[in-house]
Order: sequence, then C-alpha cells, then structure tokens
Amino acid sequence: MYNDLCHRYLGPDTDVETVLLSADVWLMRVDFIFEFPRPTMPNIVYVGGFQCKPSKPLEAELEEFVQSSGEHGIIVMSMGTIVNSLPMHITMKIAEALAQVPQKIIWRYDGEIPPNIGNNILLSKWIPQNDLLGHPKTQVFVAHGGTNGVYEAIYHGVPIVGIPLLFDQFDNLLRLEVRGAAKVMNIATMQSTDLLQAINEVIYNTSYRENMQKLSALHRDQPESPMERAIFWIEYVARHKGAAHLRSASYKLPWYVYYCVDVMIFLVSLFFMFTTLLVLLLKKLCNISRKKKQKTQ
Repeated sequence: MYNDLCHRYLGPDTDVETVLLSADVWLMRVDFIFEFPRPTMPNIVYVGGFQCKPSKPLEAELEEFVQSSGEHGIIVMSMGTIVNSLPMHITMKIAEALAQVPQKIIWRYDGEIPPNIGNNILLSKWIPQNDLLGHPKTQVFVAHGGTNGVYEAIYHGVPIVGIPLLFDQFDNLLRLEVRGAAKVMNIATMQSTDLLQAINEVIYNTSYRENMQKLSALHRDQPESPMERAIFWIEYVARHKGAAHLRSASYKLPWYVYYCVDVMIFLVSLFFMFTTLLVLLLKKLCNISRKKKQKTQ
C-alpha cells in the first residue's frame, strides 16, 4: 500500500524503504517516563505527548453534569476512535459495573444503547477528552490504552483502568501497570464485578493517583514542550535543507556489514582452520609416536 502511494506521488523509482532511508530527522512519539532507556542517534528526537495541553473550560451543559457529581467526582470512559462500540454482551457488563459506582460517568459511545444503562451515565458520540481528563473532578480514566489517551492521562495525572483491545494497547497499559498507575482488565474473561472492583481499587487506593502524578511531574519537567521541540526540528531541517550531519553512516552499509556477518564468517573460518590444523597436528604426532613404539618392539 505504501509503495503504491510512493510511486503515485514521488515517482516510479521511489519506494517506502527509500523514503525511510532518506529521512534526516525522526520525530518519535516517545517519552522515557513511559518507555525504556536506550542509546539513540542525534537525529532521533523524542516528542512523546506532543498533543497534550492544558485543559479548557467545558461547555455549560457538560460542566453542569460534572458538577452534579458532588464530592464523588466523575469517571471518563472511551474506547478510542477505531472501536466505536463493543458487542452488546460486553457493553452490558460494562454498563452494569458503571451503574453501581457513586461517580457520574461520561462515556464516549456510538453504538446501540444497552438496556441496563444507569442514570449516572452520560453517553456521547464525542467527548472533549483532554479537557475532561484535566478537570479536577475526574477520578479515573477507563480506556483502551491508545497512545494518545495514555499520554493525556499521564499529562493530567489521572490513573487508568485499562481494557486493551488491539495493536499496542496491551503493551501501553502493561507499562503503566508495572509503574503502579493503572489496573488492566482482560476483556475476554472480564465480568461486571471485576470491572467494578478495579474501578473502586484505582479510585480509593491513593497509590494509583500518586504514581500517575509522579509520572506527570516527570513528563512536564522539560526545558520546552514536546510540541515546541517538534516545531524546532521541523524548522531546523527546513532552514538547513536537511540535517545529513546528524545521520549515522550505518544506513549506507549493506546488511551483512551492518550485522557484522562478514566479520563473523571470518572469525568462524579462523576457528575451523585452527581446529583443523590442531587435529592434523595431533594426528601426525600420534602417528610418529606409534611408529617409534613399533620400532622399539
């Protein structure tokens, strides 16, 4: 698919591999408070959470619903834009669990309304997710674990009850869970009681919010925002007609040189040559010793 696009817009001799190899600077949607440390080249720029920003005031109707939650606060739920709705039997389990909490729930949902929906739940085809996560009454974020939502939750310090569905969502939520900032559910075996217990645990066990707020403090403590960093490097490449001086020469190497296959073949050949010579020498010495023994007899 990508090669077809390259041929159409960049010429018949250009494929996606050529485009990737010709990139001077890479903007990576990664932050090491969420990733694992690794050595990288100077043309790798990390802009994880670039879409995050301070929350804006909610619309009057939505703010009224949020304020009606009182001291219990609200729960924000979204399964992303790819999955608008889930099978009804799973949706009913989620609705049953949410109906039993004292919090008000704002649920991004675009499917058939389950018959057991609670009075404390507001369904909407679209929600201002960033603004809701930044609202002081938000207690927990029930989410699928997409990268955008995870970074917004980190930015605003809101713990997560994760229900991963596909792609990188399982890995994203596992990384938060091992950092003590999320509780992950298995949607294949999840019952309404499991979800209810997980939500209550994340809300009332303060360690989840504390751990997420620590991640938030680390994520925000940067000399410039990820968006400013991304803009600088885009303009840098434009000003200087590229940034070839930041690139490693490894991209020019054939694969067998890059992975040192030629070196390994040479070393293995030396080993076999040494072993062969050693075997021949030992065999020669054994023959000489055997002949001497026969002469003495």
